[in-house]
Amino acid sequence: MPQKTLLLLFVGVSLAHDFITSAQLKNIEERLIIFTKASSDKLESIQAENKAKKVGFSAGLLASGSQHFGPFDTRKTLVYQKNLINTGNAYDPNTGTFTAPVNGVYFFRFYAHAHPSNQMAVCLHKNNQIQCSVFFLNPETNANGSNGVVLSLQKGDEVYTQLRENSWVFDDENSYTSFSGFLLFPF
Repeated sequence: MPQKTLLLLFVGVSLAHDFITSAQLKNIEERLIIFTKASSDKLESIQAENKAKKVGFSAGLLASGSQHFGPFDTRKTLVYQKNLINTGNAYDPNTGTFTAPVNGVYFFRFYAHAHPSNQMAVCLHKNNQIQCSVFFLNPETNANGSNGVVLSLQKGDEVYTQLRENSWVFDDENSYTSFSGFLLFPF
């Protein structure tokens, strides 16, 4: 009930005081208390829901220095250690995994960098399923690859990138190899 209606109801009750029994007045007062409590609870719920909807992260592979990663005999999850932003704390810099805090549609993008003659292959996974990849086979010069995807996620779904077996990536303080994502809208 809008505030104007509530004020009008209160003024009407005040003017009608002489025409209303005390039992009726008590009933109106109880209803106003219930309405006020319900409105306050709803406001708190909306504020909590809006806070949960603020989700976004961006991270570089290395926090400092420069390094090649790979090659490895098996796939390795890339753990991005340079936290640029992590609103909602859904990205875990210890595991390299983003865990959806709410049901919704999310956008993810990752970049990978390789030096000459180094095969580079990185895949983005949702719950152990490849969603998209970048790949360069022995580039003659430095190679950069990027891919992005919009995913429908349920609360608890996991998204991460993996370096494919027998491939490399490079990173330094410029964050050539990075991973980002954010909530587009909840459902």
